[in-house]
Amino acid sequence: MLPRIRAITLDLDDTLWPIMPAIDRAEAALDAWLAAHTPQVATQWPLPRRQALRLQVDRERPEMAHDMTAQRHLMLERMFALSGEPASHVEPAFEAYFAARCEVEHYPDTVDALERLAARLPLASVSNGNACLTRIGLMPLFRFQLGAREHGAAKPTPSIYLEACERLGVDPAAVLHVGDDVEADVVGAARAGLRTCWIDRRGERWPRDDIRPDLHLPDLAALADWVDAHLATDTPTA
Repeated sequence: MLPRIRAITLDLDDTLWPIMPAIDRAEAALDAWLAAHTPQVATQWPLPRRQALRLQVDRERPEMAHDMTAQRHLMLERMFALSGEPASHVEPAFEAYFAARCEVEHYPDTVDALERLAARLPLASVSNGNACLTRIGLMPLFRFQLGAREHGAAKPTPSIYLEACERLGVDPAAVLHVGDDVEADVVGAARAGLRTCWIDRRGERWPRDDIRPDLHLPDLAALADWVDAHLATDTPTA
């Protein structure tokens, strides 16, 4: 049985909502902005060419791998420069993209489960992505949002989980990290000393033998059920 859990950290993309519909929406919003404000750039930089430029930027600047916002800004800066357009376009173009990126479609269980969890335990998000919980409307349920951009390194680097534990004021062994990614959410958090929950919405088989999640659940509703039962039967020690 797991020790007493005193806080929960959660991944965001593909844990609270599917990421690809949000990214598709964001790219479409950028296409629309370019067509309205810089039609020549829109013609020169359709999505496949933008994606190739993004990959090129990523290869050239590996030290920025943890900062998706900076990567996107650099891609836009280069795109406009190569098209002979001023850098003043970068911020409004990014805003068009990012506003749509934060228009996420929650999994059906997400909001109710988060409300149940937040009523029981302090929640914090630990994510490699750059989604904004304030824009999305979930920030009132979280103590804080910790991203790889702010921390300076991405999961599965142990330090990002440990910073979250320190900010929560809870020992890592009493923090449950929840997410969908085998390496970033389970292996990384376990190596940092946290307890782990793998959210497996597709019903897959756990792929590793050396490290296993403490909990293997199909969705956040099941996690909320587990927390209710765990706290109801757990007797804290002094």
